[in-house]
Amino acid sequence: MRIVFMGTPAFAVASLERLAADGHEILAVICQPDKPVGRKKILTAPEVKTAALAIGLPIVQPASLRENAEVSAYLQRLSPDLIAVVAYGKLLPLEILDLPAYGCVNVHGSLLPKYRGAAPIQRAILNGETVTGVTTMLLNAGMDTGDMLMQREYRIPSDMTAGELFEVLAPIGADLLSETVTALQDGTLNPMPQDEAEATYAPMLSKADAPLDFSRPAQALHNQVRGLQPWPGAIAVLGGKNCKVIKTRIAADTTDGALVLPCGNGTFLEIGTIQPEGKAPMSGAAFKNGYLR
Repeated sequence: MRIVFMGTPAFAVASLERLAADGHEILAVICQPDKPVGRKKILTAPEVKTAALAIGLPIVQPASLRENAEVSAYLQRLSPDLIAVVAYGKLLPLEILDLPAYGCVNVHGSLLPKYRGAAPIQRAILNGETVTGVTTMLLNAGMDTGDMLMQREYRIPSDMTAGELFEVLAPIGADLLSETVTALQDGTLNPMPQDEAEATYAPMLSKADAPLDFSRPAQALHNQVRGLQPWPGAIAVLGGKNCKVIKTRIAADTTDGALVLPCGNGTFLEIGTIQPEGKAPMSGAAFKNGYLR
């Protein structure tokens, strides 16, 4: 099949590489522009661009797709059978959605209609979900509202972080996209409308999500720490220091040596790894000995 691929971050790389390995003709890769990264603001290519260069694929990086006559004309000239969209980061205008014969197929990191939106993987962990997954769907003008094609579930381990879940779901999404494209070619798929009554949303994370409130139960805080890794990270003020809380576990009660904090509803949270501002990450026990005497 003749495919245009649209994606930007690391999550999309496995899907691009899988489509290429399956023998599809990747006509072009469209991703967001290079962006300044880190304290030194070094201009850095998105992971999909790096992967596309390694494969030898043509790359387009428009600042916007809205009212972009040049990109629309370029896609019309390519005349793809299908556009595959994986974490591209922007909504597609109607002139692009309507272009390919097989439609625009999106890989979304949740079991739709739950967790539509920008941060489905992180929000699932933040909310304490034990099962999530990946959905392939046909894009329409809405935010993840199109008909579903295939789904695959994944049970979330109790200590898994959002970053770790991204790494697990990326190859699952690649496999599911591969199967979806084959089934579309074979005409064996029956698109399924989403149940709007079951829809929930997963808004983008911000630093406002980071502060830990120890009046909440330990399980909620543990989920918050996991869901905010690697960004923006959970934060707390302990021993007069602004700290990033990196790893936690639910504790039965306070324990000698370990850094265990009382939380809401008579629960306790052990801090396994913590990073005081301006310092390297350290164990909770080391922090306790150095800052909480």
